[in-house]
Amino acid sequence: MKCAPLLFLAAMALAQRPTVLAPRFEVDLTWPKPLPNHWILGATIGVSTDAKDHVWIVHRPGSLEPGEVHATTNPPTAQCCAPAPPVLEFDQAGNLLRHWGGPGEGFDWPISNHGITIDYKGNVWIGGNNRTREAGPEDDSILKFTQDGKFLMQIGKPGQSKGSNDAQNLRQPAKTFVDPKTNELYVADGYGNHRVIVFDADTGAYKRHWGAYGKKPDDANAGPYKLGDPPAQQFRNPVHCAQLSNDGLLYVCDRVNDRIQVFKPDGTFVKEAFFETSTLGSGSAWDIAFSRDPEQKFIYLADGENDKVRILDRQSLAVLTSFGEGGRQPGEFYGVHSITTDSKGEHLHHGNLSRPARAEIHLQRTGAGDHKRPGRAVAEEIRRL
Repeated sequence: MKCAPLLFLAAMALAQRPTVLAPRFEVDLTWPKPLPNHWILGATIGVSTDAKDHVWIVHRPGSLEPGEVHATTNPPTAQCCAPAPPVLEFDQAGNLLRHWGGPGEGFDWPISNHGITIDYKGNVWIGGNNRTREAGPEDDSILKFTQDGKFLMQIGKPGQSKGSNDAQNLRQPAKTFVDPKTNELYVADGYGNHRVIVFDADTGAYKRHWGAYGKKPDDANAGPYKLGDPPAQQFRNPVHCAQLSNDGLLYVCDRVNDRIQVFKPDGTFVKEAFFETSTLGSGSAWDIAFSRDPEQKFIYLADGENDKVRILDRQSLAVLTSFGEGGRQPGEFYGVHSITTDSKGEHLHHGNLSRPARAEIHLQRTGAGDHKRPGRAVAEEIRRL
C-alpha cells in the first residue's frame, strides 16, 4: 500500500507530459516532370529554393556511367540518354524553367560541384569538393552567378588552399548561406578544411572564421570517428552545412562526428547535439532545413548514411520523429544529401547522392488517408516519454 501514492503520482506525471506536434510528409510522385532532350541527372549534390519557391538543383553530369549516356557517343549508340546541364531551375509543379552551368571564361568551374544556395537577392552560389589530384586541382573556391548563369564573383583559387587558417582560399567548400541582415556569406568549409568562414557577400572580403567549439581550427589528422571516444575538439571532414536561423543562431553540420554545433554569428559556441552516434562511415548529420513558421520550431536533418530525415525540436535539438528508409524506389532514400523547404513550409525538397540520382519533393499531409490537398499542413502527435 505504501507504493500506491508513488504509482498514482507517476501516472499523473506521465499524463501531464507535454505533447509535441511535428509535421508529416509524403512523396509527390509527379515531381519533377520528365526532362527534355533525353536528359538525365547525375548525383544530385545540392538543392535550394528562391523567393518564388522555384527549386534549384546542382548535379554532377560526370557521375553518370558510360551506359547511361549512349546519346553522347559519336555516332550515338542510342537515342537515350545525355547528361542534363549542371544547374536546373524548376517551378513548384516540376516544370523545367532554366538550365546552365559548366566551364566558362573568367572563372574556375569546380571539377566536382557541391552545394547550391539561392540567396535573398536571388544570386546563385556553388561550391566544389574535388580532392582527387588525378582529376585536377582541388576545388578551393566558391562561385557566384545570376539566375541566368552570368558570372559575378569567385572567392578562392583551385589548388591554392594553405589550410584552415587561410583567409583567401577555401578548401573543398560544401555549402553556403547569406545572412539578409548583414549580407555576410557563411561557408561550411568543408571537405578539406575544418571550419566555418565568413565573407562579405558583395565584395568577397574576409570577415572571420572558427572551428569546433569556436576555437581556432587545427588541420591535425584526428583519425577516424570511433564510438565512445570523447567529443572531438575539432570538426572532422566534411563540415557539411552552415545555416542561420531567424533568431541569429548558426547551425553547423559536423557530419562524420554525428553532431550539430550551434554558434552565435561571431563564432561563440552555444551548444551541440549528437545523433545516432553509432553511425560510422559518412556520419549522420548531412544537411538541415528549418520549418518556415516564424519561430522555426523544427529542424529537418538529412542523414545520408542511415537514409532518413529526422525532425528535431529546434530549441532542444531533441529528435521528435523521422521518416524514410534506404532504397531505390520513389520516397526511399539512398544517400539523402541536401534538403530545403519552400517559403510556406509545405514542400520539403531533397537531393539523392547515389543511384537512382534524383531530386524529389515531399508534401505535408492533410491527415490520415487524405491525399486531395497534400500541400496543407497536418501534425503528428509525438509524446515525450
